[in-house]
Amino acid sequence: MPRLSGRPPARLNSGVSVERADVATYDAAGLLDGLDGPGREARLALLSDLAAAGVSIAEMKHALEEHRLPLLQLDRLLTGEPLYTPGEVAERAGITVDFLLVMRQAIGLARPDPDERAFDGRDLQTARTFALMLAAGLPEEGLLEVARVLGSGLAQVVEAMRMVFARAVMAQNLDEHEVAIRNAEAAQQLVPLMGPLMAHTLELHMRDQVRNQQFGLLDLSAGLPPDMRQVYVGFSDLVGFTRLNERVDVTEIGRLLGRFTELAMDAVRPPTRLVKTIGDAVMFVGPAPAALLETALGLTERVEAAGEELPSIRSGLAAGLALSRAGDWYGPPVNLASRVTGVARQGSVLAADDFRKAVGDERYSWSNAGERKLRGFKRPVHLYRARRAEPGRTPP
Repeated sequence: MPRLSGRPPARLNSGVSVERADVATYDAAGLLDGLDGPGREARLALLSDLAAAGVSIAEMKHALEEHRLPLLQLDRLLTGEPLYTPGEVAERAGITVDFLLVMRQAIGLARPDPDERAFDGRDLQTARTFALMLAAGLPEEGLLEVARVLGSGLAQVVEAMRMVFARAVMAQNLDEHEVAIRNAEAAQQLVPLMGPLMAHTLELHMRDQVRNQQFGLLDLSAGLPPDMRQVYVGFSDLVGFTRLNERVDVTEIGRLLGRFTELAMDAVRPPTRLVKTIGDAVMFVGPAPAALLETALGLTERVEAAGEELPSIRSGLAAGLALSRAGDWYGPPVNLASRVTGVARQGSVLAADDFRKAVGDERYSWSNAGERKLRGFKRPVHLYRARRAEPGRTPP
């Protein structure tokens, strides 16, 4: 594992002096402007490493202007040798150039110029994987949907890893040369580990959905389209978070949201799934109403147990047919659950009548919260507050 603490690693150019001609070149290019003492020494060591790796003065200047000079060595490590144009990759893989570039955009990357040699051997292998998936009968639109979700998810993974590592490095007060070394070492050691980790995580989620998300097969047998499902949807949000955001430091806000997400993940009861976080709210979806209700009540209890660490929460639950698209959900029950959450009192779990009727579990009791006219719905919605049934009491 990369060394995140302890003494700084040896410099990569240890024992190699920077020639006077090199210093003069760096000075003339403005790469040493405003630096003296240890800062200048660290910059010279970094520039020497970059020059030894074949980085040009122009590349160094461009990276400095964009405030990413200490990351340039990492960039070179992660970049393969550009060998192919888009047309050459498409021809070798047996797919169209348009599909190749659209897939690249779908995973969140820029579209290169048609004549630019921007693809390496791994890009070619990925394109051949696309071709195999198409040959297996998967539709282009379906692959694009998967690519969008994959790109978005992995971008979040990389961002989380980057921030964790950045915090660890910043705590050590390293100079920019040491930062460059640490980043390069981390990439060399961690990147090879991520492939097997992500593959295993993918298999675990596939297994979980095979075991706990059987509602897709039931809906197909009922004659519904493949992307339409009968689901149960819930939202939980922090009450008064907007006002809190105006008073509390942004770093503390980030910590509170992270803690809230941790509690939400801990509260999830299969086959319910935490679909996403939306600022100060979380969204749950599942095929079993009692499991979703247990999740919402459990999250409420966990937030209450946290005391003053977190604001109170409120939750809204609804049932109905929804559209599954790119890992997210759309449709009337999603909108209804969101609206119900907006009228719920703090510390309460409020459900639409259809959801209450679907639960049918004596572990819970329901109190009539009356009818409410909710934005986007023509008719008033009958709402009920859900609680755990008291021991020895027969639920109404």
